[in-house]
Amino acid sequence: MSHLNASLPPITITTTDAERLSLLANGSSNVSYVADFLTREIERADIVPPQQALLGLVRMGSRVTFRDGDGIREVTLVYPQEADIERKRISVLAPVGAALIGLSVGQSIEYKTPSGEKRSLTVSHVSD
Repeated sequence: MSHLNASLPPITITTTDAERLSLLANGSSNVSYVADFLTREIERADIVPPQQALLGLVRMGSRVTFRDGDGIREVTLVYPQEADIERKRISVLAPVGAALIGLSVGQSIEYKTPSGEKRSLTVSHVSD
């Protein structure tokens, strides 16, 4: 485990999400740094069957309220083909989307923007 991973919060991903996200990350060359980040998140996650996922866990399709440097935001985490910023549907291949997957209410994580800037977010509410 690298020094960076030691400071990352523990995350949980369902088996269904992990399988689909692994395929997605492996097939995404146009956003490779986000795909690499997503792959690392999947590799370090506690993988559980969907029925064992606890309330407050960010999964695909979850509506998430979080705080970041821009204030409080509410988004739905979706696959790239369903992304629509006007409808607040954030792709899991966007930096903030890859950072959100697997977090639980109260957890914070740092991630990089497309420009390389480090940002952090804290999850405050999750609903399916």
